[in-house]
Amino acid sequence: MKSHVGMEQKVCPVCGQTFDTGTILLDKRLRNTLERKTVTGWDLCPEHAKLWEKGYIALVECDPEKSKFTGGTIKPEDAYRTGRIAHIRKAVAKRIFNVEMTSPVAFVEPGVVDMLEKMQEGETSGD
Repeated sequence: MKSHVGMEQKVCPVCGQTFDTGTILLDKRLRNTLERKTVTGWDLCPEHAKLWEKGYIALVECDPEKSKFTGGTIKPEDAYRTGRIAHIRKAVAKRIFNVEMTSPVAFVEPGVVDMLEKMQEGETSGD
């Protein structure tokens, strides 16, 4: 049932979960155009926003065969996520990928998360 008032929700580009933002939406014309809960776009969920604020970037593994590329990049809505996510510090990402990371999310191809896990194991095992 539509109304002229709704609660805003966003979708997290990292985990894909829909969450309430706490914002109330109002159709200025007072037309019944809004669902009770209305998704208005993408934003980090509270958990992933905290990690971004602490200096972490989310690497979200995507299947390149099932994802849609636009100009060599993937939009959150076009990423076919595999479910594997890694969080690394911005400074570490810059060293590994040799590029300045300005976005809280980077979509990576399969194998990148495995590579990072192996690198971490090498550091913690004292090799």
